[in-house]
Amino acid sequence: MGEKELRDLIPIQAEWSIPQLQENLAVALEGSGAALSTTQTQAKQVANEVALVVKTSGSTGDSKSVVLSSAALIASANASHKYLGATPGDSWSLLLPTTHIAGLNVIIRATALGSRVIDNRNTEDYVDADFVSIVPTQLYKALTSDSNLLEHLTAAEAVLVGGAPLSDKLKKEATNKHVKIITTYGMTEMSGGCVYNQKPLDGVEVKISDAGLIQISGPMIASGYLLANGQLEKFTSPNWFDTTDLGEITNGMLKVLGRADDVIISGGEKISLSTVEENIKQILPNVELITFAMADDLWGEKLCLASSSSIDIEELRTKLDPILTPKEIFLFEEIPTTALGKPDRKRAIEIAKGMKTK
Repeated sequence: MGEKELRDLIPIQAEWSIPQLQENLAVALEGSGAALSTTQTQAKQVANEVALVVKTSGSTGDSKSVVLSSAALIASANASHKYLGATPGDSWSLLLPTTHIAGLNVIIRATALGSRVIDNRNTEDYVDADFVSIVPTQLYKALTSDSNLLEHLTAAEAVLVGGAPLSDKLKKEATNKHVKIITTYGMTEMSGGCVYNQKPLDGVEVKISDAGLIQISGPMIASGYLLANGQLEKFTSPNWFDTTDLGEITNGMLKVLGRADDVIISGGEKISLSTVEENIKQILPNVELITFAMADDLWGEKLCLASSSSIDIEELRTKLDPILTPKEIFLFEEIPTTALGKPDRKRAIEIAKGMKTK
């Protein structure tokens, strides 16, 4: 047996129902069926231990196909359930797209508990479940415009919120409405969320590099990236995933400071776009907004802000440090986000450029 055993890799079909997807994921995990991919891939076979290939969103760079073994996905589900105190028969509510690891994890976790997934997507009549996984955008919707969704979240034993930063204000509002929030941090390369309420899950190790970047290891780490020729590209650091997120650890608690690649240099000053957003949201807590940079002769990169509501730039100037004050404000019909609710800064730049050329 000199050659590695291979199994078929097939794309998840759009026409599959959630029960069909759950069944196919189950046989992929146990090894009796084909491995699954969220998109078409040139590779038609993968190593036998691989269960899932998930394409990242690519919102901050080229998308990659992350290779996840059965062992990694099961370790992720077990660690999550241990933290939550979940027991066999407990249920999960699906409110996320199944093209991303967060949505697929809901199905995998329900399977691990021996329960059927409750598909609550595209409905106003939510069926309650023990556990729910959402992004901050959905929580904002529940608190501001969807009372049925809020009732659904309130009924759950725990509501995992991840995929994008959750503001302290939104978390406090949700807690006041009796939503049992658990913040999550992770990425596809770690089979999804692996840090809950700032604490690493069982078996997860977190450290900060000399450059201030978060590095993570654990049994749920991916095998690497699937290349077009079917070969596996392993991570730079053996058994560790080097994120592009800045962070700090205090008393075992991880604080994510923002993405290293959301830092711009404007007028010679380094500015974190996520920090700017946090500061402005403290001044305008009920306003949806996004920050981004546009090329500028004077500033090099000009700090810009877009909102779906009118914002008085003079008000910001009186309350913000000049460095953190946007140089230009755009009024968008809606704030662009990725499928998982993350701010889509690339799309924001495109919209702003289109407004300027009109």
